Amino acid sequence: MLTPGDVVQLDLGTPTGSEAGLRRPAIVVTARRILRGGPNVVQVVPLTRSIRRSSTEVLVEPNPGNHLADTSAAQCQHVRSVAVSRIVATAGNVGPVILGEVRETIALLIDL
Repeated sequence: MLTPGDVVQLDLGTPTGSEAGLRRPAIVVTARRILRGGPNVVQVVPLTRSIRRSSTEVLVEPNPGNHLADTSAAQCQHVRSVAVSRIVATAGNVGPVILGEVRETIALLIDL
């Protein structure tokens, strides 16, 4: 079962324009109460190794909990809904601090 903050490997297919695409890690940001219901679609924020220092991205350092190999940026501007069938594997979890930063950035982006 997925939990908020899980780092998953996704197959996002061929990107259009500036979209995140291809196979890449992402952070699950769907609420725990929704995940408990076993949804067919979840909300994720893709990760990239291209660090831009943008205010719409959250820096994620690799650690034993998240199982990332490289420093990455959570691309909050690319939050998207994906079918759980696009999840190829689950690697680790970013933890409550990074998850909170990602969710706060998303909230600022959509003016919540």
